[in-house]
Amino acid sequence: MIPYGRQYIDEEDIRAVLEVLQSDFITQGPKVGEFERALAEYCGAKYAVAFNSGTSALYCAYRTLGLQEGDLFITSPITFTATVSAGVLLGAKPIFCDVEEDTGNMDVNLLETYIKENTKLIVPVHYAGHTVDMQKVWEIAQKYNLWIVEDACHALGSAYKGFKTGSCQYSHMTVLSFHPVKHITTGEGGAVLTNDKILYERLLQCRNHGIKKGDDWEYSVEFPSFNFRITDFQCALGLSQLKKLNFFVEKRREIAKFYLERLKDNLHIELPVEKSYTFHSYHLFPIKLKDPTKRRELFRKLRQSGIFVQVHYIPVYWHPFLDYSRGLCPRAEAFYSRELSLPIYPSIRQEDLDFVIQKLEEALGG
Repeated sequence: MIPYGRQYIDEEDIRAVLEVLQSDFITQGPKVGEFERALAEYCGAKYAVAFNSGTSALYCAYRTLGLQEGDLFITSPITFTATVSAGVLLGAKPIFCDVEEDTGNMDVNLLETYIKENTKLIVPVHYAGHTVDMQKVWEIAQKYNLWIVEDACHALGSAYKGFKTGSCQYSHMTVLSFHPVKHITTGEGGAVLTNDKILYERLLQCRNHGIKKGDDWEYSVEFPSFNFRITDFQCALGLSQLKKLNFFVEKRREIAKFYLERLKDNLHIELPVEKSYTFHSYHLFPIKLKDPTKRRELFRKLRQSGIFVQVHYIPVYWHPFLDYSRGLCPRAEAFYSRELSLPIYPSIRQEDLDFVIQKLEEALGG
């Protein structure tokens, strides 16, 4: 089986986890803070708060900004449901901005048309590891006094105009995910980065039941929240993985280069782009079929061959938990109808890549 993505775990990672499992603290210990400081330093932000998932990180980022019932937030329909669900759980309503045809990212040229009186937040999603044009988003947010949370769950290791994703150069917070298919993994996990000390302190509270610690045994619960804490052995894995992040991104870019070269003359597909303002970290390698009617057959043929391609994503507003009509974002729906993600991960073998190309070309033609 060749999955579309998978973790890379080596002996160094295993030793790091075992060391913590044999120590005094396996949760709420020193490794969490070590991981947060290393992550913030890598991304160029002042603060990082680690969570038990990217979904928890999104929820606490939104809650920290005061997103609540009656508020609107603007995001992309081409994303995993967590981007939207986290806001809906707080009572806010999502507004979907249509996407660019080439990147699948929010079309920032349309963004201003979606802003309404109760809009509070913009959540640009860096789809597949290609950053949104964040300076434009920032300028619009400043004009209308809106918050920005970057959903960078695909984009650790990427950069925008020379600034690493997570630096929050053009946002108030950035959210990351450490699921096994992402650039680094903690098993399950996520983080929020920010340069604002007040937001940082509120994020810490949201992660831990809304608690503010006092003297000795004393503490107060300032708002009700959940246990969103990550363990020390997960953070030990994260620290070990973070040391290899540049290597992981380099390998992903090499694989993307291979695909781009081998598939550039294929008449049946369109390939991903890398715009001048971004450094693409290639969480995904999404191709688009020129004939969408062939996608399901291609999907099944490749899976039957042991190539576990995937589709990213069903437009979020199509899901039953939201009551939106189809046709809301025509370009997003067209993007979805043609998209197929090919395997891309650092440990994939060259013979597997050759096999993917072979089976893809057999199914589609050269």
